[in-house]
Amino acid sequence: MTKPARSTARSAARLAAVQALYQRHMEGTPTAKLLDEFHQHRLGKEIEDEQYAEAEVEFFDDVVSGVIARDEEIDALVTGKLAEGWTLARLDKTMVQILRCGTYELLARADVPKATAISEYVDVAHAFFDEREAKFVNGLLDAIGKEVR
Repeated sequence: MTKPARSTARSAARLAAVQALYQRHMEGTPTAKLLDEFHQHRLGKEIEDEQYAEAEVEFFDDVVSGVIARDEEIDALVTGKLAEGWTLARLDKTMVQILRCGTYELLARADVPKATAISEYVDVAHAFFDEREAKFVNGLLDAIGKEVR
């Protein structure tokens, strides 16, 4: 069964948002430049023989900008759900961006059902990690969802 076009475009936007925030973290790219770069060169484009799916650009912009605007609030929520002794700095940098994006959607996107936000970021986690890490994303976002929704 295939996803409807909007759902696929949102999934692509979520994956791109994680990639954009990772790039910002690694290179310090200013937000406006980052969004423009993704609009011009990544979303829906072919890169190294890989065709990137068309992404819902407004949704992508909202997630990236929202995570950046609310970073302290988001990081506090995520950190509060980590096991004792764990910090964001100890997590893989891609994992941190997945958790931030998922937390942002749970906090700020009431139009996205809680289960959808969680399962979408579990899918994103599967693009980068094994099942164990995907289950970690599921558990952590579920705990945050119970707190903020």
